[in-house]
Amino acid sequence: MLNHPPLAERMRPHSLDEYVGQKHLVGRDAVLRKAIQSGQLPSMIFWGPPGVGKTTLAYIISETLDRPFFNLSAINSGVKDIRDVIEKAAQLQNSLMGLPILFIDEIHRFSKSQQDSLLGAVERGLVTLIGATTENPSFEVISALLSRCQVYILKSLNEEELSGLIRTAITRDSLLKDKDIAVKEYEALIRLSGGDARKLLNVLEIAINGIGGEKIVLTNENVLEHAQQNLALYDKAGEQHYDIISAFIKSIRGSDPNAAVYWLARMIEGGEDPLFIARRLLILASEDIGNANPNALLLANNCFQAVNVIGFPESRIILAQTVTYLASSPKSNASYEAINKAQALVKQTGNLPVPLHIRNAPTKLMKNIGYGKDYKYSHGYDGNFSEQEYFPDELSGTKLYEPGRNAAEDKLREKLRQNWKNKYNY
Repeated sequence: MLNHPPLAERMRPHSLDEYVGQKHLVGRDAVLRKAIQSGQLPSMIFWGPPGVGKTTLAYIISETLDRPFFNLSAINSGVKDIRDVIEKAAQLQNSLMGLPILFIDEIHRFSKSQQDSLLGAVERGLVTLIGATTENPSFEVISALLSRCQVYILKSLNEEELSGLIRTAITRDSLLKDKDIAVKEYEALIRLSGGDARKLLNVLEIAINGIGGEKIVLTNENVLEHAQQNLALYDKAGEQHYDIISAFIKSIRGSDPNAAVYWLARMIEGGEDPLFIARRLLILASEDIGNANPNALLLANNCFQAVNVIGFPESRIILAQTVTYLASSPKSNASYEAINKAQALVKQTGNLPVPLHIRNAPTKLMKNIGYGKDYKYSHGYDGNFSEQEYFPDELSGTKLYEPGRNAAEDKLREKLRQNWKNKYNY
């Protein structure tokens, strides 16, 4: 198979009917399928993890509408490349070939000036822009360009879709269909893929080549044996991007600064965007440390700002300082658990009315019907605390925040216990 394209490339679909996943976008009567069928295609951003079909979907759109297709990668394309493509697109404007599609992979890697150079072409209708990103476009795409694009969120493939892709590959691929291949167990293949179709097919091909023989039976054991030792180490545009990030976050959460700074180095050497790392640290500072050490969020925020100003290579030192501090800090996920419980409660109980005494009363009529009546202004009481009901009546006494077991939150728990006595049972 060494002289043939990889299995993932051989299995690349060429129509919406062959495309796997994203039924919410391209399934029957779905919004993007309708737009494609009508030919009224907006500029758009595909946002989703690796291997969910962003590039493939862009190709399919171009082939379905029979439009010229230009492809740029933000990693190795500059403003000059963008201008050259836009110039070529402008030359096609009055042809009968249709409005060109300009696909930009990893659009989040484009600088502001590079994105600005796209804006004019989109505004003048010279191209239909399709950008692909693994990052939240709200943070990574300039607002002027984002406002002119429809954002479509692509999801990781589910277990059923991944299993179906395996079965399709071994029965329809030009090289595999003539082999005697049986899949006894799917779990290892699916787990190693992480919902990434490209990675799944790469793992499948590695396992098949490694096992060899006339009859190949894939099991969890032999897939792990052959696939794990052959997977790539780290490539920010490649297959273990999310695996490395997972190891990085879990090392910090697990209070191991040594492992955490190792995974940081793996990302740095792999060319990861420092702002991507700094954003993950911001999230972790609240999710995994929270009120056990409120300074963690301050340091993480300062890290993000400093990295934004400094950039590589010097920002590696700032990241290392923050990583080792966060890993060494006391941990608590109490705030994270509290908001999860609160959101679940809201979904369960719906829009319960706000108690009258804590409603805003900007008009005389509102005051007359009881808005704000009997509200106790906490700062007018000893200790800046007044015991009154802040929940809707139906939820009175519900405890959502349970302070973590650490020195800082032990103090918070004692304060809450003093204030609320037995109401919340702290």
